Amino acid sequence: MPGLGFGKRICQWCKQHEAAQRGEGVEYQRVETVPWARRQSSSMFVTQAIFGANVAVFIGMTLAIGSAMLSNPPGEQLVHWGANFGPLTIGGQWWRLLTCLFVHGGLLHIGFNMWCLWDLGRLAESVYGKWTFAAVYLLCGLSASLGSLIWNPVVLSVGASGAIFGIAGALISSFYLGEFSLPRAAVTGMMRSVVMFVGYNLFFGAIIARTDNAAHIGGLVMGLILGALIARLAPAHDAILQRIGVLLFGALLVAGAGFGLAHSKAYLIHGQRGVASLRAGNLDKGIRELQMAAKQRPGFTGTHEVLANAYLAKGDFDNAAAEMKRALALEPRNEDMYYRLGLVYLEQKQSKKAEDVFGQLLKINPNSAQGHAGLGSAYSDERRFEEALAEYKRVAEIDSLFRDIYYNIGVTQAHLNNADEAIAALLKQRQTWDNADNERLLAAVYDAKGMSKEAEAARAKAAELAEKK
Repeated sequence: MPGLGFGKRICQWCKQHEAAQRGEGVEYQRVETVPWARRQSSSMFVTQAIFGANVAVFIGMTLAIGSAMLSNPPGEQLVHWGANFGPLTIGGQWWRLLTCLFVHGGLLHIGFNMWCLWDLGRLAESVYGKWTFAAVYLLCGLSASLGSLIWNPVVLSVGASGAIFGIAGALISSFYLGEFSLPRAAVTGMMRSVVMFVGYNLFFGAIIARTDNAAHIGGLVMGLILGALIARLAPAHDAILQRIGVLLFGALLVAGAGFGLAHSKAYLIHGQRGVASLRAGNLDKGIRELQMAAKQRPGFTGTHEVLANAYLAKGDFDNAAAEMKRALALEPRNEDMYYRLGLVYLEQKQSKKAEDVFGQLLKINPNSAQGHAGLGSAYSDERRFEEALAEYKRVAEIDSLFRDIYYNIGVTQAHLNNADEAIAALLKQRQTWDNADNERLLAAVYDAKGMSKEAEAARAKAAELAEKK
């Protein structure tokens, strides 16, 4: 039967038989007893077991995560449940190559995958038998996971689709190379259905950004190889030794790909160890591991970003700035990195350098609230208060909830001796983000205006906020 069919399911052979009974003169294709047909079974126990495992995991995730699981589950939850993620997988958690096959990223994701698994799995299990089908499925799934890591090791990958593509590939090889006791029309129909499934999904995977086509291709290639070898070397279900040999060859391919991946992506191992050390509070060890990762793969932006954070935590601003510059050389339009580099220069009292960096950020995005806020701080450090005030007001126009923006406006107005404007800004700051510094400055401005009652109230609120903190 062709897979993924709709409506009444009647195979081509039955249609020919019915036509012959009606006397329409249809010529029969002679049926031969061949290895493929000797012990075929209609049972789909393995397909049902894999289907049930996927559904059980999805239900468990939904109960743990909630309604977000139905549409767009958080990445950290997918990682917690076993998603394939290069820094963790290559960093030693190789079991993720397998567990990710049973984790899905939403109701539509698992729904489509399980529909395809049910249709193709039933067909493949009848062709190969239970244990061969199970082994082929798992080997194709592992190959899909490795393909995803090889193509993009820092992107989360989940789902059974890579293994399902592998089953499709195995069926294509079997239909093309194998000998079946089915009429040619039936085999051609099944092969056409499977090929259309592969082509359709690869095409739409290429135009949908979130689809992991690398996993699809990795699973498909392994399926094509295993299907071809089984069709040529071990078509009979009772050819146990030959099939074991074919499957061991597939396992060696998977192991070899994993070994090569671990060697070529060793920087991820050091990077993961570095992150783990930083989380454990061991800054020096974390920095050493990250330095090794950066040396092995200087073109990986993520390592430079994490290393910059480690240096900042240690108070080493010079090295932090150097790593940020390396990250910017790799990603010249990284707005957040420009902002952070500018803040480092402000911390080092290098306002001219900070001004230049924030200026570059605003060239990339003239409406960057971070860029205008940073530039305002650079001008303020240079006591160019009128220019600083203009930048801060621009921030308030772009993002009125930008942290401490009205406090900064109040400080600048106070420097310009605009007491009423300073009070107005500081009172507005109360409505957006209360802090003790804001109340202390408000008290000082009230004192300057002779408003002692209001000043005393502001000081009391400052003390209250400081105590809570």
